[in-house]
Amino acid sequence: MRWLGLDVGTKTIGLAVSDDDGRVATPLRTLSRSGGDKDIDALARVVEEFQVGGVVIGLPLGLDGTEGLAVHRVRALGTRLAQRLGLGVAYWDERFSTVEAERALISANVSRQRRKRVVDQAAAVLILQGYLDRQRAGQPEVEEGD
Repeated sequence: MRWLGLDVGTKTIGLAVSDDDGRVATPLRTLSRSGGDKDIDALARVVEEFQVGGVVIGLPLGLDGTEGLAVHRVRALGTRLAQRLGLGVAYWDERFSTVEAERALISANVSRQRRKRVVDQAAAVLILQGYLDRQRAGQPEVEEGD
């Protein structure tokens, strides 16, 4: 089954997609947020285009693991997406994913201008790959919802 990974920010949503076997995550694109139904519509088009069977959304927990306003917004988006598409939605702890993605891009000598365009996609890859690796290892879900 193919998975879609999301790194949800206030202005953009980074997207990554897995291969058909759900083993390897690759960057896809970055969507500019329009808000509400427009974001759901854009994600629905991606799900249809890539025949996605499930969605993994990065959960922006606080450094101490607490859930703030950003987590509630992400969960609301996940709930609406699950209801609209009838797909399972899993949540993955995304603490440090953007920082880690930025470091990887710097290590690869990606220019600052290009990094700004792809960092959200790279973070989505880390979120999705972490989830896929855990699934393959047979470990129980961290959290699934909707």
